[in-house]
Amino acid sequence: MPSRYSSNQKKKNPYIKWSLIIVPILLVIGAASWYFLQTQNSASNVEDVAKNEVQTSQKPAEEQPKEEKATEETNEESNEIEKTEETKAPEKTEEPKQQETSKEPKETDPPKEQAKEEDAAAASKPKKQETAKDASSYSDTIGLPGKPTVINGVLLANKQHPLPETYAPGESQEARSAFEEMRQAALKKSIDLVAFSTYRDFARQKELYKGYVAKDGQKAADRYSARPGYSEHQTGLAFDIGEAGQEQHWASASFGETKGGKWLAENAHNYGFILRYPKGSESITGYMHESWHYRYVGKKAATEIYKKGITLEQYLGV
Repeated sequence: MPSRYSSNQKKKNPYIKWSLIIVPILLVIGAASWYFLQTQNSASNVEDVAKNEVQTSQKPAEEQPKEEKATEETNEESNEIEKTEETKAPEKTEEPKQQETSKEPKETDPPKEQAKEEDAAAASKPKKQETAKDASSYSDTIGLPGKPTVINGVLLANKQHPLPETYAPGESQEARSAFEEMRQAALKKSIDLVAFSTYRDFARQKELYKGYVAKDGQKAADRYSARPGYSEHQTGLAFDIGEAGQEQHWASASFGETKGGKWLAENAHNYGFILRYPKGSESITGYMHESWHYRYVGKKAATEIYKKGITLEQYLGV
């Protein structure tokens, strides 16, 4: 008879076998599930950590420009302050230099001024000589014009401003009337003025000049007699004046020393006459001094010329 243990043992053996098989499987499954959960948690943690790292890395990147801007602004302000201090500092240091340099020319100014004055004097001397030469000599390039020269209403005739050959106005009636008025005023002072030579036409002046050249030579004649076409007597406004009873002084420098000559020199401007060729003005007028030669220009011009002590050329600016 079989034993009971053996049958029961046989019944239990399949359960043991399956339990031995299932339990390990379950353990494997549990372990696998646990491992899976652990990996998921670790992955999520890794992602969170990565996100945090990205956020933390972005925040300093955003804040860093602000800090850099602030530092740059402070640097710029400091640079500007340094620049202003640098610009101010040279000004302070340059001021004494400028003062020193301004003082130095002052010490050298007098020699420069003297040199300038000497240069100006040297430069003016040739000009005076040139003007004297031009005024006292005739130009070979200037011929007789078609019209006379009139400046500011005043007719001008000299070695640089000739008259047309056909210009023949005759003696000026206005000038004659002024002379007669002047003569009456002189008579009150017991001076009898005489106009012994006034208007001369071109032909008459040509004849006179030719005689003077034959007598004294052209160079000497050009000093006291005008060539034909250049004489003021052709204008009809020039009056050679003397005193009656003093004929020895007519057309002579000695007339200026007579009573009539002195009165005429002091009063002629009141009647529109000027002493045409005063002493020391040959380089300006072109002719030597003639105490008897007067020119009618009108009272206004004559008074200004007399008071200023100038010549007709200077009055007209030529």
